Amino acid sequence: MMINVTRPILPPIDDFIKEVYDIWNNGYLTNDGPKSMEFLNKLKVFFQSNNVQLYVNGHSALEVALSVYDMQGEVITTPFTFISTGLSIINSGLTPIFCDIEPDNYTIDVDKIETLITDKTCAILPVHVYGCVCNVEKIEQIARKYNLKVIYDAAHAFGVKKNGIDISHFGDISMFSFHATKVFNSIEGGALVYKDSELTFDLIARRNFGINGQNKITIAGTNAKMNEFQAAMGICNLRYIDKCINARKQCYNKYLDMLYGIEGIIFTKQQEGITSNYSYLPVQIIEKKFGFSRDDVCDELNRYGIFPRKYFYPLLSDMPVFTPFTKGLDIHIAKTVADNILTLPLYADLSVKDVEKICNIIIGLKGR
Repeated sequence: MMINVTRPILPPIDDFIKEVYDIWNNGYLTNDGPKSMEFLNKLKVFFQSNNVQLYVNGHSALEVALSVYDMQGEVITTPFTFISTGLSIINSGLTPIFCDIEPDNYTIDVDKIETLITDKTCAILPVHVYGCVCNVEKIEQIARKYNLKVIYDAAHAFGVKKNGIDISHFGDISMFSFHATKVFNSIEGGALVYKDSELTFDLIARRNFGINGQNKITIAGTNAKMNEFQAAMGICNLRYIDKCINARKQCYNKYLDMLYGIEGIIFTKQQEGITSNYSYLPVQIIEKKFGFSRDDVCDELNRYGIFPRKYFYPLLSDMPVFTPFTKGLDIHIAKTVADNILTLPLYADLSVKDVEKICNIIIGLKGR
């Protein structure tokens, strides 16, 4: 049996069927039906916020977040992220400005943000990479100083807390992805958690073509509504999120037990005060110290039916669609990380024995 880098969490099928029966009985499939409203209310409790809205996927949610402020100009972000982050900026008519990353946890380097701010800068779009949390305090200070919006890409950070506070409570808006590959999924799906309750009407209208209650188009919107089957899956999976995260934690710790301290293998640095969701297991493979390259390790694992991922590689700044925005970039740390990064398999159904197998293959390769 293949071991992929991730595997979707699925609830007991009877749980899902029960929710689907309700859909059949009430006849609602989309347009903020009963299941979507139930899911929304449960997420408000989970996030401890009344300001939550659902979307068909995280990417659409992020584009809505960027559009709701009617901003123009430049958005400072990271090149070390999934392409969705950068495309959401371009698709919103804004210009991405790439900032280098921290060497220990791969989040945006807050000490380099101010050097990139110009009179065209309108927002900062940091990413909580692999569930590692950005320096939210420093980002908040910078944003206040220059009157900038802060919109977090928190696609990897569902359930993460900082000093007991849900990560969604930082910044102006946080986007969460509920894609099948994430710690928590609603098949596809996404949510925005936001501070200003006055945005609620706009955030709802923008996911439904800009239509308001009087069937008048007052703003430019899109079709980004979550459907009832997605919501049903979200309701089911939310019941098991703590169990899921705990299972991932066991595997994460086994990786640490077996691989931490091996020369040439670098883990992300543990962050104080952070309650992790164990969303990914990234390591850097440093060829000069380990004896084999990241690609060598990846190929060796593939031979045994194990498929890690070079994630994130390549950088956004190395993709042709972003070439017009890369002149004069200094992102040497991000380039080094991208060239060496390998995310190892990690998901709730992964057994500790499988983790041991993966680690032994890597250790065996180094021993050659």
